[in-house]
Amino acid sequence: MNVELILNGRAATLDVRTDEMLLPALRRHGLLSVRETCAIGVCGACTVLLDGEPVRSCLLFTVQAEGCHIETIESLGSDPATLHPVQQAFWEKHGLQCGFCTPGMVLTAKALLEHNPAPTDEEIRLALEGNICRCTGYVFIVDAVRHAAELLREGAGG
Repeated sequence: MNVELILNGRAATLDVRTDEMLLPALRRHGLLSVRETCAIGVCGACTVLLDGEPVRSCLLFTVQAEGCHIETIESLGSDPATLHPVQQAFWEKHGLQCGFCTPGMVLTAKALLEHNPAPTDEEIRLALEGNICRCTGYVFIVDAVRHAAELLREGAGG
């Protein structure tokens, strides 16, 4: 069946089985930043934004995304001159570590900062608690989100 949605700002039609999760459908569509790790929704590696809210694409049937706006990390800046402020902050504050968890972390942070432009460290940790970093880089990640909030408040883009 065909599922029509807005994918990274553009109309898209995904040809899927009715029981197919969003994660493999997005990867088949070439969006390889959406990673499968646990397949049970606990690691956050498959996080995408659905109408601006972080969701686990391994737990969402693609048909549930019909008519929705889906955003992956590919929708953000792709070179140093066009980085989103959250990406810039992760780079500047060494929140990237190995990079495997980074897309989910960045998207979760982006959603947090759109709802709360000045989160406390506790609010940052709470928002990111569903995203596992196997490099144990949480201190740098929290620093990066705090810095991203500063960049966004200063009007650095986004």
